[in-house]
Amino acid sequence: MRSIIGVLAATLLLASTIQPTRADGDPARGETVFKRCTACHTATTQNRVGPGLAAVVGRPAASVAGFKYSPALTASGLSWDEATLDRFLEAPAKLVPGTKMTIALPKADDRKDVIAYLKTLASTPAAP
Repeated sequence: MRSIIGVLAATLLLASTIQPTRADGDPARGETVFKRCTACHTATTQNRVGPGLAAVVGRPAASVAGFKYSPALTASGLSWDEATLDRFLEAPAKLVPGTKMTIALPKADDRKDVIAYLKTLASTPAAP
């Protein structure tokens, strides 16, 4: 019995020192991180220097009407699913050499949270 209690105590101690890994991102934190992106992007369908990102998850790259994309992104053939967004946000020019996007999110948790936030933008209308 003592050995079982000792094993349980050791397991609990070890478990308390391990950093939890979130399976899904935190959209609220992602919205905060996304504020870095708003110099170029909106959370609506309105374009700025970069395209509006409403409903970006699931759409083909370079598909927002009225926005002039780089030839590199237009020819990329990408579709913005979670995995592709993660790779692009980590190192845009590595995934799409010649892209106009130069800002990256090197931290995995930042990318995960921003993607969770972008997933909430499925039907955000354009700003007036």
